Order: sequence, then structure tokens, then C-alpha cells
Amino acid sequence: MSTSVSGGSGSGSESEGGERHASWLELFFDLIAVAGVGQLAHLLHTGPSGTSLGRYAVLFLAFWFAWVMSTMYGNVAGERTRVAAVITAMFGMAVMAAAVPGVHDSDGKARAFALAYIVVRLIASRARSGRGQVVADLPILQLGAGLAPWVVSLWVHGEARLWLWAAGLLIDMAVMVRVSREALQVEIDQKWARAEERAEERAEHWLRREERRGGALPPEEAHARVDRVGSRMRRKPQVVAADVGHLAERLGLFMLIVLGEGLVQSVSAASEEPWDGGVRAVGAGVFVILVLVWSLALRTGAYGLPLLAPRALPVRLVLLLHCLFAGAVAALAAALGRAVEQAGEAMPQPGRLLLAGVLALILVTALVCALVSGRGAGWALGAVGPALVVVGVLAVAPGAGDPEGFGTVVSVALAVCALAWPVGWRAYRPGAPAAEEPAQGAAAGFTG
Repeated sequence: MSTSVSGGSGSGSESEGGERHASWLELFFDLIAVAGVGQLAHLLHTGPSGTSLGRYAVLFLAFWFAWVMSTMYGNVAGERTRVAAVITAMFGMAVMAAAVPGVHDSDGKARAFALAYIVVRLIASRARSGRGQVVADLPILQLGAGLAPWVVSLWVHGEARLWLWAAGLLIDMAVMVRVSREALQVEIDQKWARAEERAEERAEHWLRREERRGGALPPEEAHARVDRVGSRMRRKPQVVAADVGHLAERLGLFMLIVLGEGLVQSVSAASEEPWDGGVRAVGAGVFVILVLVWSLALRTGAYGLPLLAPRALPVRLVLLLHCLFAGAVAALAAALGRAVEQAGEAMPQPGRLLLAGVLALILVTALVCALVSGRGAGWALGAVGPALVVVGVLAVAPGAGDPEGFGTVVSVALAVCALAWPVGWRAYRPGAPAAEEPAQGAAAGFTG
């Protein structure tokens, strides 16, 4: 099957103004992100521990990388996107999502998770290399060192397998940080120059061999044959960049999916509890928290990241921040679901630490985004500093067994205050980021 996605209103990929938006194929593909995020968030639902947090981080990062590689393929390919490639990648991610609960206990499911990740990644990289293109904004599509530990893990058992996965993901993250578009172009130019030199050497060797045989050819025919030898070389790879407006929309849609998991978990928990005053108060607070995260991520920034100006960072670094932020919000969904279940009690210390930890990660991401957007250290600290103090109070509060321990209602109220502060700061002290903010278009849809 080699059907490509066509443009026009039928695909929903292009508006009347020529701006590209997510196609029906891409929106269908995102359904697997809904399933995967739900499975991953449930890893923390029964209570966080060091082991469960580490497992969650590795599996979320792997699932997100699989999603973003497939997304970047569609972003760069545009109307030439192969339906078969996207659907196959979607099936691979479905296998990954289904295997998440059994990764720790079942060798078969863990092996299936690893194999599906390898297949999804190869599909995305082959789809681009087959067209002679190198995606500058996602260098791991071309530089596959991080894939080697995953391949080795197919023959490894137990916790060692997770450590191999973590090593592969760390390699990929290092590549994303270090390899720029310019570095990729230099490497391609050097490899191409060496390939041309080898082709010329082969052609000269062929000519000398013909001369030794006494069959010297007329100059025109000799040059024609040399040209034929050179034409056998592959076409020089072309460095291509992402469609930034379309990518901003796709990353924002992923954040909506993650926020949707927060709604699902809190509504599901509330449906199973008696609706006393505690549940009503916590349920309302949880809803406000999700609204505040939505506002912070999708109204005050770009690419689904809080307080970020659209062109403040290279896309490859934006992707890493997005992964960090999305993982924190997905973990927040699990913490909020637990909070609704424990509405009438003092929040257990592990649950409270999880809530404080993911809130701190969300706020630190916002601080980094504000700083790189040129808003100034004073503005950034004013937007995030007081909120981090509130989170610190939540983290160091007495435990659930202590008579002075924070109740769940108070813990949720503190979380609301922590997130409301940067949203209010951005509304009343908007500042002026150094990076250009477009007045309209998909990227502007994520700015305040």
C-alpha cells in the first residue's frame, strides 16, 4: 500500500489561507497517544515509588519519542505522507501501549515493547532516508546510536533491560542537544566529498585498466563512461527542516491529550466516591488545576510549552522540553486522580511528594522557557519564584500520620495557588519577549 495523503479540504491539512493544519490521518494517529498516555499514567496511580517513577520516566520517554518521530515524518513529508507508514507506526505504538502494564513482570511483553519501538523508529527513519532527506530538527532519525541498546535488550532479562532502554534514550537526548543543523550539514558535506573522491578514483582506475588492455577509447567516449560511473552514486542527502507552524499545532494537540487524561482520571475517581464536602472541594480544585495548566501551556507560550516565545529555541531543544513538560503533566494526572480518591483524608506523603514534584517540574520548565524567551531574569523569577515557594511548602508539610499533616483539600488548594500565580503574572505583566511572536497562524494560536 503506497497511498499518499492528498491536500485540500478533504484531508483537513490546509486552510483557505494556505496554513497547514493536522490532517485526518494525523488526528487518527493521535488516538494511539490517548491510549498510551492513559496506560503510562496508571503506572503511578497506585502510589509512586522510586522504582515506579524510574519505570514511568523510561517508558514515557520511549513512547513520546516514538510519537514525535512518526509526527515529524508526517510534518516533513506533508502531502507525500504514506498512509501505510503512519498506520504501521500506529500499530507499533498500540503494541507499546498494551505492553506497558506488563513490562516489569513479563519478558514477552517487555520484548514486544522494545521490538515495537525499534520498528516504529525504523519506519520513520527509512521513510525519510528513502527520499534522500535528513531532518535537521530531529537528528536521531538519522543517527541511530541510541537504537543499539534497544536491540541488545531483546536478549536481556529483568531490570537490566530497563537500564539498556534508559541508556539508549540518554544517548538520543544527548544527540538532540549536541547535533545542530549546521553540524549535520558539515557531516553530510564531508561524507559526500569522500564519496566523490572514491568515485573519481574508481573511474581513473577503470581508465588505466582499459589503457593497459590496449583499448584506448576516444576522449568523448572515455568521458561519457566516467560520467556513467559517477552517476551510479546516490543523490546527495538534502537537509530539511520542520514546518514549524504545523509542528506547533501537533505538539499543542499532544498536550491536550495529556490534559484529557487528567480529566479522565479525576472524573473516574469522583464517580466511585460519595459526594461529600471533601470530594466536592477536591473535585473543583482538580478541575481548576487542569484549566490552569491548559492556560499556562496553550495560552501563555508556544508549542504547548509555558511562557515560551515561538522562535526562542531550535526545534530539537523545544522537543526535549516538550517531552519533559508532557511527562510531568501526565504524572500530574495520576496525582490528581489519587487526590480525588483521598479527598476526605490527609494526603499520604508519597502522593503529596508526587504532586509537589510534578508541580515543581512544570514550574521549572516555565522558568527555563521564560528565560530563553528573553523576558529577563527578574520577570521570570517573579513569574515562577513565589509559585515554587508554595510547592516547597507542600513538599515539606508533615506526613499523613501526623496530626498536623495537610489534608488533601489543603494540598489541592496549594497546588491551585502555585499554578495560578504564573498565569496571573503573565496576564497582568505580559512583558516583551525578545523572540518574534507572529500575529496570526498556528504558532500564534499558542501565544497569549
